[in-house]
Amino acid sequence: MAESDRPRPLKEAARLTLMLDAVFGKDRFDRAPVDVRALALEYSAQIAPQGRIHEVVQRDIPGCVGALVCSETLPRQWAIMYHLGQSPGRRAFTIGHELGHFLLHRRMIETDVTFGLGIYCDENSVDRRAGSGLEQEADAFAAALLMPLHDFRLQLPAKARPDFEVLSRLAERYGVSLTAAVLRWLEYTETRAIVVVSNEGFALWAKSSDAAFKSGRFLRTKNTVFELPGQAIATRRDFTDEAKMGVAQGAGVWFPEPLVEMCIRSDRYDQELTLLHFDEIGTGLDEVRVEDTLDMFRR
Repeated sequence: MAESDRPRPLKEAARLTLMLDAVFGKDRFDRAPVDVRALALEYSAQIAPQGRIHEVVQRDIPGCVGALVCSETLPRQWAIMYHLGQSPGRRAFTIGHELGHFLLHRRMIETDVTFGLGIYCDENSVDRRAGSGLEQEADAFAAALLMPLHDFRLQLPAKARPDFEVLSRLAERYGVSLTAAVLRWLEYTETRAIVVVSNEGFALWAKSSDAAFKSGRFLRTKNTVFELPGQAIATRRDFTDEAKMGVAQGAGVWFPEPLVEMCIRSDRYDQELTLLHFDEIGTGLDEVRVEDTLDMFRR
């Protein structure tokens, strides 16, 4: 595929964001998040009237959180499916992810026999935002569509060190899960921070901000088992209001420097979400402001 023909998830998300801003106003998030289900149905009918998305439905698809499928007959007719029991925030991101596949990859899905007329996305592809190739592109699209950086940065400046209360308000503003909101913030923050998702005292995955990573503050969780420190909140299962707001951890607990640890637990998903804030702001390294694709579009 030529470079000019490659899907551009941020460009596609910016195109839709500009359209939604024009229709609903730039202050639309003050009133409601993106209605991604309605958007998928209506926008697909505009751009592909003969092969649009006909339904966005809940289905039992074991091992997957979402899927985009099409008919065997031509012209292809499409449907987005999301797995049973997802919270509203997680469901919105799943639908956004599958809409991304439709806008970016539908030609490939309907013509390449290896797809079998559908693409099925597991939790690693959608929630961890650590997939590769097509999944990474669909993930980037969903995040940019549901949580545009130009609005997110206004709500939470790049140098701020938010707690879970602040991040939860942003998750509600954008109609996404708390994890999705935390990961979006990590993309542009100038502070050193790490998010860790764990269960039974072991990290399932972790992600560092750029500033944290550049200073050597990251956890290796891919293809290895990382056991949480004995004094970690999740290990002690000390899920109090104080833990949610943040407690000081001394040097040597997580890293060779002190930090502030925040932790909450989701009984629904049987996981803990830990946020590590380091005492220093930034790294002293040259850092480049993350430019929203929407900024480039407007220029």
